[in-house]
Amino acid sequence: MRRSANQDSYCVTLAEDREKWERSGHLLIVADGMGAHAAGELASRLSVDLIPHHYTKLNRGDPVRAILQALEEANSEIYRRGQANPEFRSMGTTTSALLILPVGAIVAHVGDSRVYRLRGQTLEQLTFDHSLVWEMRASGEVSEEALRNNAVPKNVITRSLGPNANVQVDLEGPFPLQKGDRFLLCSDGLSGQLNDEEIGVLLGSLDIDVAVRAMVDLANLRGGPDNITVIIAEVKGDSLVTHADSSSPPPPSNSSSYPVVFGVIAVICVLASLVLMLVSQMPLAIISFAAAVIAGLAGWIKMQSATSDSGDRSANLGKGPHRKVQCKPSHAFVDQLNSVIQELQEWVVESGVHVNQRELEAALSAGKQATASRNYKQAIYHYCTVLIAMMRDARAKADAKDNESIDY
Repeated sequence: MRRSANQDSYCVTLAEDREKWERSGHLLIVADGMGAHAAGELASRLSVDLIPHHYTKLNRGDPVRAILQALEEANSEIYRRGQANPEFRSMGTTTSALLILPVGAIVAHVGDSRVYRLRGQTLEQLTFDHSLVWEMRASGEVSEEALRNNAVPKNVITRSLGPNANVQVDLEGPFPLQKGDRFLLCSDGLSGQLNDEEIGVLLGSLDIDVAVRAMVDLANLRGGPDNITVIIAEVKGDSLVTHADSSSPPPPSNSSSYPVVFGVIAVICVLASLVLMLVSQMPLAIISFAAAVIAGLAGWIKMQSATSDSGDRSANLGKGPHRKVQCKPSHAFVDQLNSVIQELQEWVVESGVHVNQRELEAALSAGKQATASRNYKQAIYHYCTVLIAMMRDARAKADAKDNESIDY
């Protein structure tokens, strides 16, 4: 509502078949750019373009490591582009990437764009906001009362892709997948206007397409101070459900083969030492035996390192979920939606926006009946249908007015 340019970007990269899904999974990304002179727009677009490219190129059977490196490579490129052009210097972007894999959901994250999971009526925030507010709360340097009184600015980002040559990327997961799970990725244009409970109720009460539209419209009705980007993904097929035998992260890369290589070298050196002793070449035999000992030690060290890595990777990455809220449809939420619609109706009349009055009255009547029977989920659906229809008609009038201005 207030921004003339859109600095958000997103991408959805779905595996084309079962084999590619098992190897690389589905990849969803939301990025929110920062910087003047279209720098933020460029930074976010580079993020969603570069990360899928690098992820595909770097994935050698270890998607967790590949997505981490993909974000690091994207950061390097955004930083390089920023340094090369004074107008783009210090440009940056938040980036939240969600991988849907056989082992579950993996999140790679920088900034304050969020990833949520809704399971039943429980909404979990899987990401930690890299913002001054969240960092100070986590460190205990500020009281909750001070935070409630807005003593700390909410729009200060502490980490993003691009401004610096190096970046620390958070990894979270794997979060097991159950049928019916819904994941939501969004920029702070949504989470800044809707609280977690509202997001969860809308996410759980509506079809995906309706939920996305209703969230964006409601955020705009509350002022729309920032760009709003929303992606929703739902686990529908049984083939996506995480099974017990695939509950650990993907195996590490081919570095696990190094202990075997060193072991082979050690055996060869021992055999060579024996042969040299038989032909009375004691100095060379001693050197060969020493090489066998060194190779054996190196192989043992590599094996211990690989075992340690494997142990670390069998546990969850990160500390998510970082927040949980219960999101049950309620009479209070329905009343809140009804109040928004009444205000919007008054504005529509005053603005002369043409609406299908019969269609809206039918949906409003159905919403009231559902509310009376305490079917709040159905009431939310009907009221959101009205909300979306009126906002659609309002946008159509605004677009027509803009076109008339351009023609003139």
